[in-house]
Amino acid sequence: MKPASPILRVLLSFGSFPDNTLITFANKILLMLYIAGFTDIPVTAAEFQAAIAIFSKSKADQPSGGVAATAEKDKQRAALLVILKKLASFVQEASNNDMAVLLSSGFQAMSLNRAPYPLSKPTILRIVTGMTGEALVTVSTERIARGCEIRVAEIGEDGAPGEFRILPFSTSSRNIAVTGLIPGKLYAYQGRTVGGSTTYSDWSDLLVQRAA
Repeated sequence: MKPASPILRVLLSFGSFPDNTLITFANKILLMLYIAGFTDIPVTAAEFQAAIAIFSKSKADQPSGGVAATAEKDKQRAALLVILKKLASFVQEASNNDMAVLLSSGFQAMSLNRAPYPLSKPTILRIVTGMTGEALVTVSTERIARGCEIRVAEIGEDGAPGEFRILPFSTSSRNIAVTGLIPGKLYAYQGRTVGGSTTYSDWSDLLVQRAA
C-alpha cells in the first residue's frame, strides 16, 4: 500500500518578521495571490491593499508620534497579521496538498524534512567550577536534540570510576550544575544528548577533573 503523502502546511513565520520585512512580504502576497487562479478568496484585494497601506503609514508616522503612534502602529500590524493568517489558512486548504499551487500564492510551505536520525556522540566542551562542591558542565549538541543528560562518578584509588550517578534531564546543554562533589576528589564526567531516532546518543568520552 502506497504511504499517504505528507500534508502541506503554510509557513507562518511571517508573524515574527520585522515591520518593514512584513510590509514587503504582504505586498508580495498581494501581487501573487490574486492572479494565481484561486477562487473565493476570503479577503478582497482592495481590503488587503488598504490594510497594507494603513500599516505602512502608521509605521512611517511612528518615529515622530511618540507612544500613541507606536500603539497605533502595533494595532495596525496586528490587523494586517489577522488578514495574512486568514489568507494563509485559505491557501493551505485551497492548494489541496499541491506544492506548486501553494507556492503560486506567494506563501511558503513548511519543510517536510522531519525524518529523525541518530544523534552523534557529543563532546564535553568545558567544565568550570561553580560554588564549593559544584561543577558546571557544557556539552556539544545538535539541532534535533531535545536536551541532554550528565553522569558523574568519583575516581577511586585504583584510578577507575566508581558507580555513575545520572543527573536529571536538562533542556539546556550549557552550564549544567553538578552538585554534591567533595573538594579535592577526582571525578569522571560524561554527557549524552536526548532525541533523534534512537532517543539517546552514545555517552561522550570521559573527562576527568578535580572538584574544588
